[in-house]
Amino acid sequence: MPAFRFEAIDAAGKAQKGVLDADSARGARTQLRTQGLTPLVVEPAATRTRGERSQRLSLGRKLSQREQAILTRQLASLLIAGLPLDEALAVLTEQSERDYIRELMAAIRAEVLGGHSLANALSQHPKDFPEIYRALVAAGEHTGKLGLVLSRLADYIEQRNALKQKIILAFTYPTIVTIIAFGIVTFLLSYVVPQVVNVFASTKQQLPILTVMMMALSGFVRNWWWAVLIAVVVVVYVVRSILAQPAPRLAFDRWTLTAPLVGKLVRGYNTVRFASTLGILTAAGVPILRALQAASETLSNRAMRGNIDDAIVRVREGTSLSRALGNTKTFPPVLVHLIRSGEATGDVTTMLDRAADGEARELERRTMFLTSLLEPLLILAMGGVVLVIVLAVMLPIIELNNLVQ
Repeated sequence: MPAFRFEAIDAAGKAQKGVLDADSARGARTQLRTQGLTPLVVEPAATRTRGERSQRLSLGRKLSQREQAILTRQLASLLIAGLPLDEALAVLTEQSERDYIRELMAAIRAEVLGGHSLANALSQHPKDFPEIYRALVAAGEHTGKLGLVLSRLADYIEQRNALKQKIILAFTYPTIVTIIAFGIVTFLLSYVVPQVVNVFASTKQQLPILTVMMMALSGFVRNWWWAVLIAVVVVVYVVRSILAQPAPRLAFDRWTLTAPLVGKLVRGYNTVRFASTLGILTAAGVPILRALQAASETLSNRAMRGNIDDAIVRVREGTSLSRALGNTKTFPPVLVHLIRSGEATGDVTTMLDRAADGEARELERRTMFLTSLLEPLLILAMGGVVLVIVLAVMLPIIELNNLVQ
């Protein structure tokens, strides 16, 4: 049954938009009137050209990671339950609460009804469905296991989102402490220090060197704060512009891999993404070279991505995957050993999943250790700065008291 996109108004004059199934445009209008709606526009969903649909959808906000995971999980469940693809997409279209998602599902369904594969339909919306997502869908369609592949893909997206959220939450408290400390110090320097110290300055008393330095710093903060703000913005812009260039970005990514504390976090996070993605691709039956190429594109570190490209060349020449990855000296030995075990037993996918789970737990442990180390250090640093400010204020009072005695 064809799908029709409609625009109508209800009895209160409120606009309604959506997609419904009907035998004809007249039947669609009849359904709308039965629902108490006055149809304004009723047209087949497939009549829009791809460019028109893409332009219309580009005006909306892209799918969030959470929405992408929910849609993937729902579509997988419907397909595993035995629904045809077009009916499953129709269900997702009807139950979508956000207009953008409803229009997106309707556009994809229209492409499928037009004879295109789901992967090809998704390729019209690269902003919402990246290449790795479409590659997995294409592999699922090719092997006839689309529902199972989508289920694994939903697991992957949810696990990736959960890991990212844990890392963000772990660094939230240190960030808040840093912002509060900066605000308190700025307030003390710009308001408290001048109010207290100027009283002693008017007495012509020789002030301690610490107090003089604090007064100079306070004057700089009050008079030149705007220059500091501009300088920070300029530095951020220059750094981002430099890192946008391939060579400086590659050098920076190489440095982050060897940086203390941060290097292990960057290496672990990218390892989890690589192993998880490669495990899903191999389970879906994607050829190993194509799977390695797609998995490397999920890495945020360009140095590690270059190492994967070198490994692809070695694998193409006949080297085993474990030896090719081991020669890069980038990935943890545990990953290489597990892949070697998988190659020996003929079950690389299971070993990749185990490696991804183990690295994810190790990444969480390192993140918690780093944040537990940062929290007391930040508190001590804040206490030290406040102590210096208090001493700068109290020293003139102590000296004046000694003079009076």
